[in-house]
Amino acid sequence: MLLDYKRIKVLCKLALEEDLQDAGDVTTKAIIPPDLMMQAFFVTRQECVFCGGPVLVELFKMLDPDVKVEMNVEEGKFCLPYTRLATVTGSAQAILTGERTALNFLQRLSGISTITKKYVEALNSKTIWLLDTRKTTPGWRNLEKYAVMVGGGHNHRQGLYDQIMIKDNHRELAKLRGKDSIQKAVELARKNYPNLKVEVEADSMDDVMAALDAKADIIMLDNMDNATIEKALKLIGGKALTEASGGITLDRLPSMSNMGLTYISVGALTHSAPSVDIGLDM
Repeated sequence: MLLDYKRIKVLCKLALEEDLQDAGDVTTKAIIPPDLMMQAFFVTRQECVFCGGPVLVELFKMLDPDVKVEMNVEEGKFCLPYTRLATVTGSAQAILTGERTALNFLQRLSGISTITKKYVEALNSKTIWLLDTRKTTPGWRNLEKYAVMVGGGHNHRQGLYDQIMIKDNHRELAKLRGKDSIQKAVELARKNYPNLKVEVEADSMDDVMAALDAKADIIMLDNMDNATIEKALKLIGGKALTEASGGITLDRLPSMSNMGLTYISVGALTHSAPSVDIGLDM
């Protein structure tokens, strides 16, 4: 996932506008002289995989281009508690004004990278790709999927535009066009978007067989237990790429590492990642 710097600037601008409105940081302006310079450190209070440095740079550049931001650790580095992640030097007013917004970005993105690393380590597979999903914070998808990559995971489709994903509701409505719902849905997808991969969500062995007959590129084995997944993989026999999704937990992942799946997708990487405790110390 390449960072979309245009989107980062928009998010930073919106976040600062939300905080400052027309009056600005009234507390800092009332107390801190405009010519006071300071140096401060972003410090993690817990173990984490650091992510968000590029956002930090863009944010303080927006507040004051003279503020210097220096990364003390690289993106994706595992950090112990009390590690200095980054140093900011410059206008005290600008640094204090941007403190909370900067922390919000760092805590959220580092949280996603940290939990992703835990899932990757639990899976412990060199052949199965651990994927994220579209269960992301609206407007933050580019950043959150970037954080998954920083944590060692991989990205599923970026949005509704770059891959066909035929889910249960699509299949039900496809019945209105005649034929078996999966067969018809795949036919329509291939006809209208011949250059895109087609994935079919399968909830049962009948769905797996239908997706296989329709020659889907990827078959998603949705909310299946391990025994059912193994049965489905035997049926598929390498004729399509496979993805397990739904009910994937840290405790379950080790038992799935040698099943022969292509992908395992986990929505929790983004929708349930706890923020990392990071502070700004002078």
